[in-house]
Amino acid sequence: MASQERIAFVTGSGRRLGRQIAYALAGAGYDVILHAHESTDGMREAAAHIRETGRKAHPLTGDLRQLEDIRALGTAIAGITDGLDLLVNNAGVFPGAAFEDVTEEIWDLAQDVNVKSYFFMTQTLAPLLRARKGCVVNMASAGGFEPWKKHIPYNVSKAGVVMLTRALAKVLAPDVRVNAIAPGVIVIPGEEVLDHIPADRFPMKRYGSAQDLSDTVLFLAQGNSYLTGHILPLAGGSIAI
Repeated sequence: MASQERIAFVTGSGRRLGRQIAYALAGAGYDVILHAHESTDGMREAAAHIRETGRKAHPLTGDLRQLEDIRALGTAIAGITDGLDLLVNNAGVFPGAAFEDVTEEIWDLAQDVNVKSYFFMTQTLAPLLRARKGCVVNMASAGGFEPWKKHIPYNVSKAGVVMLTRALAKVLAPDVRVNAIAPGVIVIPGEEVLDHIPADRFPMKRYGSAQDLSDTVLFLAQGNSYLTGHILPLAGGSIAI
């Protein structure tokens, strides 16, 4: 089925940041293809909310650790639209373990979800992105620049997203722009009571919000048609690259 509306695909959009990004994109006039692996109830709730705003929502499921699931998602998306304006590679895991306790399973989980899936999802959807001269926004992290003793596999995976973003920007230019966001602590509604590092450790003296992140996604998606290969820190001044 062909679509002439602006359409975005957000991985990991059944919860937290991905869900907030999907809502913001719908509010900006995008129809949204949502994805979840385990958070399927949240994804369906998000789809219902988006439809209530008058935009279309298409929920899809898949395990991004598995290449066959990524390819199947690509086939399903091609059945929804003949072109994709935006891919947000947002799905991620945050395994924590001391150096001595890191297992092969923990290591592989971080690399498979946080960086390998970004490459193969972009590879799979490249024809649809090229058809619309669309763009890709990858979710990196402040942890791609700062080592955290109990999150080494995560740090390595997010550093991989930084290099992957730069490489994909060169490979897919000039038709498709590829950028990334490197957030610090982003607190969404309901998480204010969780234990975070002190806000006064950030030069901006506060945590990032879902609005901060969504605004940055929208800026990279449609704010500058000459910007590609850029990693945009969103950490209140705590990292500078």
